[in-house]
Amino acid sequence: MWTQIYDPMGSLGLSALFAAIPLLVILVMLGVMKVKGQIAAACGVLSAIVIAIAIYGMPMGLAINSTLYGAAFGVFPICWIVITAVWIYNMSVESGEFEIIKASISSLTEDRRLQALVIAVAFNCFLEGTAGFGTPVAITAAMLAGLGFNPIFAAAVCLVANTAPVALGGVGIPTVVAASVTGLDFTTVAKYGVTQTGLLALIVPLWIAVMIGGWKRVGEVLPAVIVCGVVFAVTHVGIVNYVNAYITDLLSSIILIAVMAGFFKVWKPSKIYRFDYDAPVNENSSQKCAYSGGEIIRAWGPYIILAVLVFLWADAKLIGFKNVLVGMDKGFSFLWPGLHNEVIKTIPVVAADTPYGAKYALNIVSATGTAILCSGILGLFLMPNYGFGKGIACFFRTLNQLKWPIFTIACILGLAYIMNYSSMSYTLGLAFTATGSLFPFFSPLLGYLGVFLTGSDTSSCALFAAMQKTAAEQLSIDPNLLVAGNASGGVCAKMISPQSISVACAATNQIGQESAILRAVVGHSILMVLILAVLIYLQSNVLGFMLPG
Repeated sequence: MWTQIYDPMGSLGLSALFAAIPLLVILVMLGVMKVKGQIAAACGVLSAIVIAIAIYGMPMGLAINSTLYGAAFGVFPICWIVITAVWIYNMSVESGEFEIIKASISSLTEDRRLQALVIAVAFNCFLEGTAGFGTPVAITAAMLAGLGFNPIFAAAVCLVANTAPVALGGVGIPTVVAASVTGLDFTTVAKYGVTQTGLLALIVPLWIAVMIGGWKRVGEVLPAVIVCGVVFAVTHVGIVNYVNAYITDLLSSIILIAVMAGFFKVWKPSKIYRFDYDAPVNENSSQKCAYSGGEIIRAWGPYIILAVLVFLWADAKLIGFKNVLVGMDKGFSFLWPGLHNEVIKTIPVVAADTPYGAKYALNIVSATGTAILCSGILGLFLMPNYGFGKGIACFFRTLNQLKWPIFTIACILGLAYIMNYSSMSYTLGLAFTATGSLFPFFSPLLGYLGVFLTGSDTSSCALFAAMQKTAAEQLSIDPNLLVAGNASGGVCAKMISPQSISVACAATNQIGQESAILRAVVGHSILMVLILAVLIYLQSNVLGFMLPG
């Protein structure tokens, strides 16, 4: 067994600098050298293995094994979700049903800014609440690209929009994990969290409208932006505080979609915004959908089925269907050989030496990707003149389309896991906690780092939430604030996570354009997390009245 070392250089700052090298390798290769995502990811994980062995003294076998363990998690269940989500979209396109979906959205509005509000904000939140883990960006970016948005720009818009709902995405999973690893109450942490992400929900619609049409023309859609932002924020805060935090995203998105559809029936923008390459439209004519209500419902059918099944797959409270599925998966999980309990965590990360477990859950039946697969199979019955033969052929074409994103995601998760098992992640975390009274400002930045590493707010909370609680208690700060801050700050890094960018590239058929998408969103990402950092710092002192009593 090998015991972790958190300050191998005898200076926490210098050790943190070495620990950050794999992250810097990826950022420089993507953002400066503009290399392909799979190459940057491979170089990042190789540099992490070298540092783990040479600087941290981790045995080579454990270093390689922990990397393989993370890569396996990247392939399943993460890539399984991506593959099945993109498969449904591809079938919808091949069958011609996506043209009906496009027409149904265009009939609401021809304005590109308002289309983005419906898809990138409202429908994105719906998918985040039901699935998460890359599904929202995969589907909504593909939809916007299918509607005629530039694919790279479509990916950027959806990545920026995929922020506010993330902390309570997948039926609240990131915050559930944050509460479970800290021993705090889930609902309380969620209530603190929406005082932070509620601000993002309020401003994201305006942010998206400005991204697309600029500040000078935002007044043309300001009523819709205000309605979208207010409903988005108020429903999030209200549902967490007065209904049930687990279904916040799901319920708030349904309300938002209904409100926006109704609002577009009684209000039109003063001028319709279209891209330069779009066909012109008659601004004075009322747009009508050329398809019947039955055809529209049929085209949306696979996505409606997807939402229902993913909700059932995640539901352990209302019907308890998830418990049945998990029971069917028993016997498929195993302890990762050569790694389970072979690494020892020690102080100050834990109070006493603790073996680091490594259990791989091959939950084929209960995985979210399996719910999406079933949605696609059922959706085949709704697609006219398509059939199972074409659906199976489309599945294998999708696998081929996604081969490099699968490799990239596997590398990124391998990087995250070796950084955890080698203790590089903990070194970076301890360096942040050394900031003393300024730590509330850096608290969301720690969550931001975790999501950048793993692409998952859930993983970031699992990684750093306990450390956030410990730091809060040492600084006499309400631990709920900083644990919630970890989840809130993490949502801003979703858009720059290599995993998320790989998903967006795959969904929009822009494989190899990872650096272009990163450059398009990195400024938005940094500005958002700084806004939250300032807010959470002020909540720790002068804005304490914002917090739940």
